[in-house]
Amino acid sequence: MRKTLSILMLFMAMGMTLSMTSCRETKEDKAEEAIEDVKDGLEEAGDDIEDAAEDVGDKIEDAADDVEDEIEKATDTIS
Repeated sequence: MRKTLSILMLFMAMGMTLSMTSCRETKEDKAEEAIEDVKDGLEEAGDDIEDAAEDVGDKIEDAADDVEDEIEKATDTIS
């Protein structure tokens, strides 16, 4: 009877130990995944900002070209 009880207690202790270990791993895995998600989000946001800055730069260049064309037209009509 004592051996059976000892073996049962051993299995229960092993089960509790394994369940705590797997919970820790699960929490660590979730934390690592969350960190990766944040990194991916930041990279994506950085790419979006870079694209927006390029678009603004292109629009400024287009506007400068339009102003230059208008100035040329105005000076041509004066001459």
